[in-house]
Amino acid sequence: MIKEACVESFLEARLAQDKGANRIELCSDLANDGLTPDFEILKKACSELDIPVMVMARPRAGNFVHSAEEIEAMKAAIDQAKEAGAAGVVFGLLTPNNKIDEANTRLLAEYAKPLPVTFHKAIDEMDDPEEGVRILKTIPNIKRILSSGGKATALEGQEVIRNMIAEAEGKIIILVAGKVTIDNVSEIQQITGTTELHGRKIVGDLTTKK
Repeated sequence: MIKEACVESFLEARLAQDKGANRIELCSDLANDGLTPDFEILKKACSELDIPVMVMARPRAGNFVHSAEEIEAMKAAIDQAKEAGAAGVVFGLLTPNNKIDEANTRLLAEYAKPLPVTFHKAIDEMDDPEEGVRILKTIPNIKRILSSGGKATALEGQEVIRNMIAEAEGKIIILVAGKVTIDNVSEIQQITGTTELHGRKIVGDLTTKK
């Protein structure tokens, strides 16, 4: 089981590593579901941690319908991830009617190479996340999809998550999120059958004194 801890500072990242996280997702502004992190924090995390660091590329809070200018900002975030030595990037793009923005997703997934891509919880805005899996598994370099099955929690979304894993056919990893904590991570792993899980408290409380 891979436990990915979602953090927004270097101190949180180091504490997550010390508590047993296998991987980090580094963001800023988690109150708004995560934005592109500060470059200096990213460089420090990538150089000083012993576990892989995935980097959020998201230029603003709100919806996941991105303009041409915002796509360029996401490219810049990907450039920074490469420069810092990150293990991969995380982004998600939808159309105005909450379908996968296939054209721009393909463009950015190609641009991100050789860094692998996680398509984030934007997929949970879709009416049918399984449809999202069907599309994303055809896009080269999309290696993971972060999802709580379209629900607020992984426990609520467990049936959809299982269906998403089946739809993925082993071609893409469903990285399960949604109030996954140190107390329920084993249960959620067992009921969904996933191999990778993600959470703010997946290895416990990461509260640090600022």
